[in-house]
Amino acid sequence: QVQLIESGGGLAQAGVSLRLSCAAPGRTFGTYTMCWFRQAPGMEREFLTASTWGAGCTYYADSVKGRFTISKDHAKNIVYLQMNSLKSEDAGVYYCAAKNSFRLTAEGRDYRYWGQGTQVTVSS
Repeated sequence: QVQLIESGGGLAQAGVSLRLSCAAPGRTFGTYTMCWFRQAPGMEREFLTASTWGAGCTYYADSVKGRFTISKDHAKNIVYLQMNSLKSEDAGVYYCAAKNSFRLTAEGRDYRYWGQGTQVTVSS
């Protein structure tokens, strides 16, 4: 079992940056693919970005390409989501997820492990 713990959410003004973290205590990600999803109120869960832990292949949804960046701290086993130029439509619960394979995918059903989510609120 892989436990994922997100942090870093909160209230931010539109236009500023926010960085989310996803940690897996006691776990190394090795062959995993990590990703971020978000879910706005009343909306379906939306894929944002995915990255293989080792090879560093990365994939972004068009909605966040150029504004959001996924990165990893291999020493700390933490995955980050840097969010720049926040917009009101970026508000929602952000989830970190992982699966033990190198294949990049935007389908939530492909990811076996999920964090509890962290709330991001954007004020205009």
